[in-house]
Formats: sequence, C-alpha cells, structure tokens
Amino acid sequence: MASTAFLFPGQGSQFAGMGKTLADTFASARRVFEEADQVLGFPLSRLCFEGPEEELKLTENTQPAMVAMSTAALAVLREQGFEAGYVAGHSLGEYSALVAAGSLTLADALKLVRKRGRYMQEAVPAGVGAMAALLKLPAGKLEAILREAAQGEVVAAANLNSPDQVVIAGNAGAVSRAMELAKAAGAKRAVLLPVSAPFHCPLMQPAQERLAADLNTTAFAALSIPLVNNWQAREVQTGAEAREGLFQQVPNPVHWAESIRYLAARGVERFIEVGAGGVLTGLLRNIDPALKGVKFGEAADLDKLAS
Repeated sequence: MASTAFLFPGQGSQFAGMGKTLADTFASARRVFEEADQVLGFPLSRLCFEGPEEELKLTENTQPAMVAMSTAALAVLREQGFEAGYVAGHSLGEYSALVAAGSLTLADALKLVRKRGRYMQEAVPAGVGAMAALLKLPAGKLEAILREAAQGEVVAAANLNSPDQVVIAGNAGAVSRAMELAKAAGAKRAVLLPVSAPFHCPLMQPAQERLAADLNTTAFAALSIPLVNNWQAREVQTGAEAREGLFQQVPNPVHWAESIRYLAARGVERFIEVGAGGVLTGLLRNIDPALKGVKFGEAADLDKLAS
C-alpha cells in the first residue's frame, strides 16, 4: 500500500457534529469515542457530536477532539480493509498519525494534546498574538516582508501549506504590518485567522518547554508505518525521532507542501484525509493538480473511497 498515504488534519477543521455518523454506523468508531471519554474523564464524544461550537473551539478541547475523531475514522477505514504505506499529519494531526503508525497509544495521545492545547493557550495572553493567511503572495517575497514587519516584535512563517497559501504568526502588531506589506507586494488576499493563539512561531517556546516534560515521560514505540513529519518534512521511523518531531514542531513552521511533495516523490498516488473536514484534500490540488485526494470523516464517504 505504498501508493496510499493517510493524512490527518489539525486544528481548524473541527465542527460540532463531527464523528456522529461514524459512531452511529460503526461500532469500531463508537469504541474509540468511548475510550476517549474514559481517558479524559469527561464526555468528549458529546462535545464532538453536539457542541456547543464555542466550547469545542477551546484549544484544550479541540486538540483531543480532533485526535479522537481522526482515530475513530481510522478504525473504520482499517475495518473496511484500507491501509497506507505512509502517514502524515498537519500540526496537531501528527499525533493522530503517530497513533495510526503504532508509535503512540490513543490514551497517551489524548493526554498529551489536552496538555499541549492548554500550554499553547497559556503561552501568550489573549490579544497579544495573531495569525493570518497570505494568499497568492508572489514567490520570493515572504522573508523580506517578515523582516520589515517585525520592528522588534515576532512575526514568522507558521504553516507553509501550498504555493498559494502561507500562514504567518506572531505579535498582533507585526502580523498586521506583514498583512499590509504582503498586499502591497502583490498578495491576492491577507486574511486574519480566528484563532486563540499564535501557533508555530517563537512565541510558543514557553509551551514547548512545558510540553517537553510530558513528551519525555511518554512511551513512543518504533513506527509500523513511516511518518513524514512537520518539522523537517522528512521520514521518521523510530520512537525517539517521533518524540523529537512533536517537541520541535511547537515553535517551528509546518512544512506541509514539502511533506506532500516528499510523499509524491516516494510513489504515493492516493491521499486519504482521515478525520473532520477536507482542508488537506483542498491543499493537495494546490500543491500539485495531478495528486488525487479523498476525505473520510462521515459514514457516507465510504462510497467515494470505493470508486
């Protein structure tokens, strides 16, 4: 199955109602949500299935909710006979990918991301940081824009998602200046993102330091399926490499377009987005129109996989 890769989405793809059709239809998905409720000691499944949206959007809830959702979808896929030769996850999705690869148990992944969400939220006071998407910024312009916008503050590339989409993060003032400079440099749009913290930039170093202790006391097994990580967009197969990747990704950018190109160069022809939404499937087309992607997060999506 080297020609197939499972991709796992990150924060921002969540929505109230996610996972409900899977849990209603498949006992394997239902069991994953039941385990998540038990591990965390509160009804995470109800938050996924019913909301409220505002509570689901809280970072420390969103992160375990997305891991549970992706793992439930994965359980159904495997039950239906689908397997992959590679896995990758966007930011938070890397935890789901490591569960898929057998490096992390679901229980450990849920506990880690619950804390990760809290640490990220607490790293930067509300209103201090911001994130923005720069769309169709001409090539070669980004570094100069970030340098000019900083003015003693932090602003950095956070998600290198596709040739047409770069997300930046940092201090709110610096992000705002970068948005104006990007538009002046020819970007089609610069859009402020509705996020609660400036992820994947140096302002997240306090969260990284707090998470280190949790990562170091968690068991990471060797991977049964190779993972292409966010930090370096390279293949990792040992538990130590997996742990280091999760540590390094917190204040560093997500090299998503590079990761997808790496997978394509290794012969991956089919990408299955495992979990909520279809953000990663949409990015695939922008990275390379020849790449084929399909999402699986609802019971009805099985029909599309079969075609």
